[in-house]
Amino acid sequence: MKRILIVDDEINICTLLSRFLGKHGFKTESTMTGAQALKMLKETPFDLILCDYRLKDTDGAQLLNDIRALSPQTVVIIITGYSDVRIAVDMVKNGAYDYISKPLYPDEILALVNKALEHPGSPAPQPAQAAPAAPAADAPHRPQPSGGTQNGGQYVYGESEPSRQLIRELTLVAPTDYSVIIFGETGTGKESVAHLIHDHSSRKSQPFIAIDCGALSRELAASELFGHEKGSFTGAIGTKIGAFEQAHGGTIFLDEIANLPYDVQVALLRVIQEKQIRRVGSMKEIAVDVRLIVASNENLFEAVQKGKFREDLFHRFNEFTIHIPPLRERGDEDLRSFVDAFLSQAGKELNKPEAALSEEVWECFRNYDWPGNIRELKNVIRRASLLTPAGKEISVAALPLEMKAGKMMRQPAAAAPETAPANQQDEPNLPLLDDNDLKSVALKAEYNKIINVLKEVKYNKTKAAQLLNIDRKTLYNKLRLLNINY
Repeated sequence: MKRILIVDDEINICTLLSRFLGKHGFKTESTMTGAQALKMLKETPFDLILCDYRLKDTDGAQLLNDIRALSPQTVVIIITGYSDVRIAVDMVKNGAYDYISKPLYPDEILALVNKALEHPGSPAPQPAQAAPAAPAADAPHRPQPSGGTQNGGQYVYGESEPSRQLIRELTLVAPTDYSVIIFGETGTGKESVAHLIHDHSSRKSQPFIAIDCGALSRELAASELFGHEKGSFTGAIGTKIGAFEQAHGGTIFLDEIANLPYDVQVALLRVIQEKQIRRVGSMKEIAVDVRLIVASNENLFEAVQKGKFREDLFHRFNEFTIHIPPLRERGDEDLRSFVDAFLSQAGKELNKPEAALSEEVWECFRNYDWPGNIRELKNVIRRASLLTPAGKEISVAALPLEMKAGKMMRQPAAAAPETAPANQQDEPNLPLLDDNDLKSVALKAEYNKIINVLKEVKYNKTKAAQLLNIDRKTLYNKLRLLNINY
């Protein structure tokens, strides 16, 4: 059995590569530092080393020299980011067998490892893309879904570190048959990620079936998931094929899984264990082969602790978890990527030139929290594009009320003169909101009331919520909407 050492300062890459290569008959070990790698190499011979170029205690070039001095026969493959490709090419000239760029594709790694171990003495022939020529040839091939996502548009990738981490995890787990939990806030694109996983798995030519568990009633959940026979209950006028049967050979995506009724969770656990379903009203067992991807905007582990979700079912799902970062954590570069893509889509939908954003709108976008994330951003762009005449820039006036209110409410606190009376400082100045608009008037009144109550209770939000006769969650939502920071 060939022995492989994986050296990478990202523990999830070490773990996934170890498991993946282990499943294909290799003996693997891993470490996160160059020093430990050399120590392990002194104690145990390795046939091949997969080594990240950038490590915390050294770099790939130095580690390659040390490895060659210790064990000349060991094959070294460099793992590199896009920005280090030229360096990696030089390392191949200096004795590395080959390099592979992030994000990593397990099938590509397996093919390269097998090839390297078949002919360990000769370097790999360098493909055209390895030459330090066109940057586009060096760029990592990111997965693209076979069908449209996000209401018909292709998946939009970000360039921030959270986005890159998401892609790294996705490309590692997609070719496997692991069950996956996708966790993220509303509107972050959980179903789009599920589509990408399916489209880059061995099941991509088979069905992808999505079910919104939040829309399933207790009475109909079993029928939707497992099907029913004619006459099995009132209204069952014919035989129905359930989602699991429809997805046979492919992938089933269960969105908002935390909302699934508890008794249906019991039936689902049995299906996962036995790989068989039984339609409602039938005694016949039907074998099903599906890959499970589930999504939730609620932390499933916390739901288990509260008794809302079965612990055994959680562990059945939890072979791999992907966290999709909210839009507010993805940085300006991601925000600009999404905005550009949605502006282009909106222009095509409306059959008019793509609009541009004014600097004032960009500032508003950068300061907004985006509670609805990518879905909210897309809807804001579509609305603003519709309201903006062709050839004009999108202005703040085309934004939704809550965004305009949030923008204008930030201004008085900074601009209010110190000598102004207290009641004048508290009054929000909203010049872009129409004083004759009932929504605008209500928004101002609500702002004033919340500010006054918060002062009365010395900014104790629990007491404020009680006095306002609302729960704390509602209060926090209003504080965010009105941009009140206390």
